[in-house]
Amino acid sequence: MKAQLANKPWLWLGIGMLGAGCVPWIASDFVASVALSCLMYIALATSWSLFCGATRYLSLATSAFFGLGAYASATLLELLPWPLVILCGAAIASAVAVLMGAAVLHLRGTYFAVLTFGMTELIRHAVTFVEKQVSGTVGRVLAVVPSNETVYLTVLAIAGGAIATAIVVKRSRFGLALAGIGADEQRAQTLGVDTRRIKVAGFALTAAFAGAIGAAMAVRWTYIEPAAVFSPFIGFQTVLIALIGGAASIGGPVLAAIVFSLLAETLRLQLPYGYMMVLGLLLILCVMYLPNGLASLWQRRAAAKGRSHG
Repeated sequence: MKAQLANKPWLWLGIGMLGAGCVPWIASDFVASVALSCLMYIALATSWSLFCGATRYLSLATSAFFGLGAYASATLLELLPWPLVILCGAAIASAVAVLMGAAVLHLRGTYFAVLTFGMTELIRHAVTFVEKQVSGTVGRVLAVVPSNETVYLTVLAIAGGAIATAIVVKRSRFGLALAGIGADEQRAQTLGVDTRRIKVAGFALTAAFAGAIGAAMAVRWTYIEPAAVFSPFIGFQTVLIALIGGAASIGGPVLAAIVFSLLAETLRLQLPYGYMMVLGLLLILCVMYLPNGLASLWQRRAAAKGRSHG
C-alpha cells in the first residue's frame, strides 16, 4: 500500500501525459491552442514553485528567462536542430540566472522581488539595444518554424519534465535543503547547508525550464519583439497561478494553471474588456479564503479522513 502511494504522483503524471499527448490529433485547433497555453503555464508555475515555493523567495524574473529563451530560438532556429534550439534556450536562461542569483540572492522579501523585476527590465532593454545595433530593427521575423504538432509535443515534454523534476527534487536532499532555507535560512547554515550554492542552483533550475518554454513558444508567433516576449504579464501570471494553486505543493500549480488558462480564455471571449478585473477579483477571494492555495482543499480533506479513521 505504501509503495502504491509513493508511486501515485508518477501514475498521475503518466496518465496526464498520455491524455494531453492525444489532443492535437483528436481536438480542434482552438482546443489544441488552449491546451498548449495550459501546458506552458504548468511548466512555468511548476518550475517557479520548485524554487520559490520551497525557499519563499518571490522571483519576478520568469519573463526575463522566457524572453531569453524566445530570442535564442529566433536566432538559432535556422542554424541548429529543434532539440538543440530548446536546450540552448534553457542553457542561456540558466547561465543568466546563475549571474543574477549570485548578485541578488543574498536579499529576501520585497528587495529580492523588486531587484529581479528590475533586472528583467534591464535585460529587456539590453536586448532591444543589441537588436537595434546589430540588425537595425527591434523585432525578428520567424520564417522557418516546426509544425504545430512538434511544438505541442515539445511543450508537453517540458511540462512533464518540470513536474517530474519537482517530484524528484522534493524527495531529495537538495529539496530538503531548499525547504530548510525557506523555513529558517540561518539555521540551515548552522546545520552545514551551503545556502548560497543551493539557492543559485535552484534559481538556475527554475530558469532552465522558463528558457526552454520561451524557446518552444517563440515559434508560435511569426514575429517577436522584446515588449512581447519579455512582457511582465508572463511573470506576474506565473506567480499568480503558483500562489493560487499553492506554491508549496506540486499538484496545486498544475491544477491552477489548467483552471486559470481555461477561465482566462472563456472570460477573454465573453468579457474582452473586463476579464482581467474578474480574474483579479478571483485572486483576491482566493488569497482571503484559501491563503495556502487550491492545494489546501485536498490537504484538509486528507486530514479529515485521517482523523475519521483515527
